Amino acid sequence: MTAQQETIDSTGAEVSNQRAQELLRDRAETAVTELRAHVTGDLLDIVVDLDSGRGCRLRDLRDGTEYLDMTMFFSSAPLGHGHPGLREPDFEAALVRAARVKPANPDFATVEQARFAEVLKRVFGDPELPLLFFIEGGGLAVENALKVAFDWKTKINSARSTPVRGCRAMHLQKAFHGRTGYTMSLTNTDPTKIRDYPAFDWPRIPSPAVEPGTDRDCTDLLPAEIAALETAEAALQRYGREIACFVYEPVQGEGGDRHLRPEFLQAMQDLCREHDVLTIADEVQTGGGLTGYAWAYQSLGLEPDLVAFGKRVQVCGVMGGRRVLDVADNAFREGSRLSSTWGGGLVDMVRATRILEIIESEDLLAHTRRMGEMLVAELRGLAEEFPSVLSHPRGRGLMCAVDFPDSALRDRAISIARERHHTLFLPSGPRSLRWRPALSVRPDELTDAVLALRKTLGELS
Repeated sequence: MTAQQETIDSTGAEVSNQRAQELLRDRAETAVTELRAHVTGDLLDIVVDLDSGRGCRLRDLRDGTEYLDMTMFFSSAPLGHGHPGLREPDFEAALVRAARVKPANPDFATVEQARFAEVLKRVFGDPELPLLFFIEGGGLAVENALKVAFDWKTKINSARSTPVRGCRAMHLQKAFHGRTGYTMSLTNTDPTKIRDYPAFDWPRIPSPAVEPGTDRDCTDLLPAEIAALETAEAALQRYGREIACFVYEPVQGEGGDRHLRPEFLQAMQDLCREHDVLTIADEVQTGGGLTGYAWAYQSLGLEPDLVAFGKRVQVCGVMGGRRVLDVADNAFREGSRLSSTWGGGLVDMVRATRILEIIESEDLLAHTRRMGEMLVAELRGLAEEFPSVLSHPRGRGLMCAVDFPDSALRDRAISIARERHHTLFLPSGPRSLRWRPALSVRPDELTDAVLALRKTLGELS
């Protein structure tokens, strides 16, 4: 090929790419209106530019407006926008290759799925939880963890000549575990999410979350924790061997970023072991590095039998082991007991593999812990500066939040931050504002986001 031909080809490709961008922008002008007319959702007035984001900066495809993003698509973009490691030609070629077909992963092996499982175990794995199940959707991950527990408890009962089905899941108040069939019986945050839907009468116990700085260092159980344990014991006495599991979020995200003390969760774990009840850590929100550890239960000194995961991991699913392995034909191992048609998405697995490798190579868990300390310190400063508006700064790693006096003021703050200061925040619970920045967030991005919130609070005041 001559130099002149190369120039012509290069120019043609550039013109073609420019025309494609123009067509995208033209379509972007009506995207929000069209989607709002036909697709259920709570769309912001933003059209995401998938090509131009960088770090914690998200760009609107319509006019190039740049937003500082502290949401990361509800924390499912762990490396932020436009990470160079996700723009490498080899990785993009692997994505395209996996996207040409949608295999039934539980029934047809691929090198891509095998690599994902290998890297997941290496970077985020727990040797005590060697069993893996993949599926699409965090609620379905929790649901299948429940199925493992129901199966396990029924088989344990049968082995002990007790013909009782393990058919109940003990759970906490103010919990959010999804909106699927079984999980609707566990979720109890916003009444709109569960109103009028059929639900099982499963034992629900108080959730003794603590305010930031309140008795966090006390090693004895607090009165509210003792009361919750007594309620759990009463449920175990009432329903006996029907209770198969206790499911909990280490931090109740949807409930308002409510932190449960390790002393309480460890006491619940001990109680469950006494009564042959499995413990399920729902780490769909807390897992995948957000708290500065692969899983929040690790920082709390817990040993769950099952862990449900999703969001930052890209592929949802369940890790299982410990007492689950007491039953040789547990639901992970019995043919067709769980399974699903797709077993997660292969494209998600390819993306997840690369993300996990970057988290490992860039030591982002340690980075998350450092950035989390910085962010909580900044939020404490804001709470001191605006005591009538902001309170209870808290966090584990980068899973941080602050409280407003009421939901109306919180929602107004989120709107002002977005519209006037081009910074995106999410609500949490009845009056909290949550932070979910990328694991790779830079100090200057956190500083800019805190400054935007400071300006917003000044305008509110």
